[in-house]
Amino acid sequence: MNFLMTLRIAFKALGRNKMRSGLTMLGIIIGVSAVIAMIAIGSGAKARIQEQIASMGSNLLIVLSGSATSGGIRWGSGSVPTLTVEDAKAIANELSAVKYAAPVLQGITQVIFGNQNWSTVTFATTPEALLIRDWSTVKGRSLTQTDVDGAAKVCLLGQTVAENLFGEMDPVGQIVRIRKFPFTVVGVLADKGQTTWGQDQDDVVYVPLKTGQRLLFGQQFPGMVRSISVQATGPDTLKLAEDQITQLLRQRHRIRANQDNDFMVRNLTEAFSAAEESARVMSILLGAIASISLLVGGIGIMNIMLVSVTERTREIGIRMAVGARGRDILWQFLVEALVLSLLGGVIGIILGGGASQIISDIFKWPTLVSIKALLLSFSFSGGVGIFFGFYPARKAAQMDPIEALRYE
Repeated sequence: MNFLMTLRIAFKALGRNKMRSGLTMLGIIIGVSAVIAMIAIGSGAKARIQEQIASMGSNLLIVLSGSATSGGIRWGSGSVPTLTVEDAKAIANELSAVKYAAPVLQGITQVIFGNQNWSTVTFATTPEALLIRDWSTVKGRSLTQTDVDGAAKVCLLGQTVAENLFGEMDPVGQIVRIRKFPFTVVGVLADKGQTTWGQDQDDVVYVPLKTGQRLLFGQQFPGMVRSISVQATGPDTLKLAEDQITQLLRQRHRIRANQDNDFMVRNLTEAFSAAEESARVMSILLGAIASISLLVGGIGIMNIMLVSVTERTREIGIRMAVGARGRDILWQFLVEALVLSLLGGVIGIILGGGASQIISDIFKWPTLVSIKALLLSFSFSGGVGIFFGFYPARKAAQMDPIEALRYE
């Protein structure tokens, strides 16, 4: 018996009881839809995290001021600056595993333009900070070393600040006031979006380091900085760069062997990778949970196929009497189970893709339906049909033709 004839017989047999066939497929439809939707949610979360990681820059390390002790009192982490501009220069120039290093001062400032004002985070740093972040401008130019050396009163605006102060107006060349000091806007930074913890990366202003030290942040601790942004030469040198920075700063800060560091080195790339791994695990778990529905649907197929074998016992006996072999009967019922599961799989894929889009539109949750997930779900639904349809098909194939003909 050729495959097309078997397929035709299978559709005819399933069409005799459309309601029962539809209800049997329902378990597979729900299972595949759930798998598609859950994988799409997990994949969307993973893609969003990867996008945020890319927006932060690559091979990132952040050196932060640690705790300091004065007069027997130990101050909390970051409460007193312990890093200097010279520390940043030493890290950039002396360490083989470091590509760039940029000293950073920062604080909350009020930025004013005309009758508009906006509270934001202002960073005083060097041009290397933007290279580390891989942050380009969409209007104007970036900061230059000349701006830093000359303590120029210029600034770069993030997209959020530019939109709130200027609206549709071009900010480049305009004068804004930061803590009552006039700054010329020389550029607008490209859009970066939110971080993995929900912070708006575009709600920032960048000014040259020396300008920030003299006018905005540096009065209390001259020459000190709050942090140093570092970019390692590659992902394989991150750990080496971390060790080299720790050793260098301990030497520069004259920290004895029995003393704690007065700084902290944080591997941001490692932290983001952990978040990405968490999203991947979530995607797998959601898919696995949804796959239970597929197994339930498979059990439904087995039950209905067993009922069908019982109902069609006499038909099986007649077919065997006129020459059908056991493997022909096996193949016929297996194809019927396969048709049920694959039809359910196709409908489930369509509904699952639609559900993913609805979830994305209503809850603003990123979803990503991949071809790989679709093919996997379709293949899995076919596998479920074969696995759960084999026992009823085998039972039909092993019937005694004489007994089957006598069945009423």
